[in-house]
Amino acid sequence: MRRRRKNNKVHTVWMITVGILLSPAVASGVIKGLTGFEAAASMLSEIKVGERNIQELEKYSAEMLSYGFGWNEEVEDNITVSRDEGPVPYPEITQVRSGDVIRETYGWYSGNQYFDLEGAGQVRNCTDEPVNVLLAQSRLRPEFQIKLNSEPQVLIMHTHTTESFEPFERDYYDSSFSYRSSDESMNVVAIGATMKNQIEKYGISVIHDTTIHDYPSYEGSYERSAETVKKILSENPQIKVVLDIHRDAIESNGDLIAPVINVDGKNSAQVMIISGCDDGTMDMPDYLQNFRLASLFQQQFEADTPGITRPILFDYRNYNQGLTTGSLLIEVGSHGNSIDEVCYAGELIGNSIGKALQGLA
Repeated sequence: MRRRRKNNKVHTVWMITVGILLSPAVASGVIKGLTGFEAAASMLSEIKVGERNIQELEKYSAEMLSYGFGWNEEVEDNITVSRDEGPVPYPEITQVRSGDVIRETYGWYSGNQYFDLEGAGQVRNCTDEPVNVLLAQSRLRPEFQIKLNSEPQVLIMHTHTTESFEPFERDYYDSSFSYRSSDESMNVVAIGATMKNQIEKYGISVIHDTTIHDYPSYEGSYERSAETVKKILSENPQIKVVLDIHRDAIESNGDLIAPVINVDGKNSAQVMIISGCDDGTMDMPDYLQNFRLASLFQQQFEADTPGITRPILFDYRNYNQGLTTGSLLIEVGSHGNSIDEVCYAGELIGNSIGKALQGLA
């Protein structure tokens, strides 16, 4: 049965999307409640994470949810992420240990929701859209063309601008830190800046907007960021691609989960592209155009840096992706990742985005 979303009106969310570690059956269990989860537990063995069977990760339990996903009005009960701690300086580093930071590499998945792209990478299809339709779309190039001149072609922005990270790689965290800060060297703005620098190496002009949309109120962030994007598009109608850069928030039993992969001896955060699907209520008729771009990026990311991605999340979500035919949300790491890990990921995917878009020139 198709799950329906109202455009920008998600008032009560029961954390319906489970972290990619979990199978579709477990996701169903989270939606239906604990009984459903218990009934689905026997199906956990379907999925592999790297070389380890998912059963080895049961210590993380059903709480290992992927909270980021850029929900319009998020419900963040019982996790460390504060909703309204925005423009504050990055706090002093303490020795307080509230729990562990566990680094995990999210690997390849099997199950009814997952399918492989022809070039590289995977998609998690949480919709009624047939896989053969999505595969056919993934083989098509976006219909727009990129111009290699001084006119901006890409907009990088942040709906949840104050989302921030651990100061450095460590195996513990301090729960008094809200993981939100206006310090642009420590929040998602730093990732956007790194991506802009890499993309522009390919002769593609980029606007990086750093407007804060999630303070003083977290709710309504998407309405505010939509106005920002509309204004920039009206002033720069030649922009083809809009990338909303976020970070995820993944926890388990009081521990933070940091998705990582080692690249050339350094830890990089793993990334996840989210491409929304319209169920008929979102005024997003060209959503498959966005999916084409997501597929292009996913395959380029994996071709350049194998293992850097989690599967594309294709789901009934909006995230202002009806504003262009090249709009995507990208989750870079989680709040357990260090700022160096996520900026390194921004460097790697920024390079891949530049390469992919240059191919559309």
